[in-house]
Amino acid sequence: MSIKPLKIGSLTVEKPIIQGGMGVGVSLGNLAGAVAKEGGIGIISSAQIGYREPDFDKDPLAANLRAIRKEYEKARKIAPDGVIGFNIMVALKHYEEYVQAAVETGADIIISGAGLPTELPKLVGDAGTMLAPIVSTGRSAGVILKFWDRKYNRVPDLLVIEGPKAGGHLGFTRGQLTDYLEEETADYDEEIGKIIVVVREYEERYGKKIPVALAGGIENREQAQHAFALGADAIQVATRFVTTEECDADIRFKEAYLKAKEEDIVIVKSPVGMPGRAILNDFMKKVNAGEKIPHSPCHGCLRNCEPAKIPYCITDSLIHAAKGEVEDALLFCGAYAYRAEKLETVREVMDSLL
Repeated sequence: MSIKPLKIGSLTVEKPIIQGGMGVGVSLGNLAGAVAKEGGIGIISSAQIGYREPDFDKDPLAANLRAIRKEYEKARKIAPDGVIGFNIMVALKHYEEYVQAAVETGADIIISGAGLPTELPKLVGDAGTMLAPIVSTGRSAGVILKFWDRKYNRVPDLLVIEGPKAGGHLGFTRGQLTDYLEEETADYDEEIGKIIVVVREYEERYGKKIPVALAGGIENREQAQHAFALGADAIQVATRFVTTEECDADIRFKEAYLKAKEEDIVIVKSPVGMPGRAILNDFMKKVNAGEKIPHSPCHGCLRNCEPAKIPYCITDSLIHAAKGEVEDALLFCGAYAYRAEKLETVREVMDSLL
């Protein structure tokens, strides 16, 4: 497979691999820095990034803003000349503050999904940070491209297409996920084609290339080749990087992936109603049985969360995961997490993909 460097605006990335953002505390400065050092794009997840800060319980916003800078500086020390950015979910409370903090730290790129990042260009302004919305359908691609065109007279610097086999929160209904997974990849390949047609229209209108990255269930060279054959300029990979030595999560979180069987990978419902993919464990069995899990005082993560009504707290459960308290955790993962057999290095993962 002939691999071309990825060009995003003024950035040139030697290896067209984007390490997907994984929160809470799974992709922080160490993992992002390692990927950037090896010639890919390292992405830090901003989701409750300050959970280890001493004032997180009292002032989570201040803790998170402080940690954004700390984790970026850690990654930059590892990869002084690498491409390093942030994944910032639109669904977060204080989304605007997190975007501005990432820009002020010097982030090369912001990848933004879990909702349509309609206001992202306004928040970033004329800073040099590249902007990459995440979409899952031709319709959502059309909406964001049309909105940015009309309101800001600009297009994304990169578009990330996230498919139904991705981990964590997913941009599909449960019914869509069932349909796509039953049909394997054929139906979603058609959807990717529709998205790329929309992208080409705006490329022609603006006279510039809009690179596309394909994400969701890419875990080996064959799947990477398939993505490039569909017209992708890059791949975004997350799950494969969990079981690396450099991943920021606790070793027990990584071991949960190594122990998982195919039947353990399930679609779950998050406290705010969105479907997601995770490893079935004792915690999720309790949730599925209708048990309400006691939680800490609200840490202000998602906009649409009502603490009095939720069956469990997603912040608590993801912090448990990052700390390795796996039986009390929500263990988000991609569709092929069960294929992980051993701990690897970031370099080994990237070599195996390309």
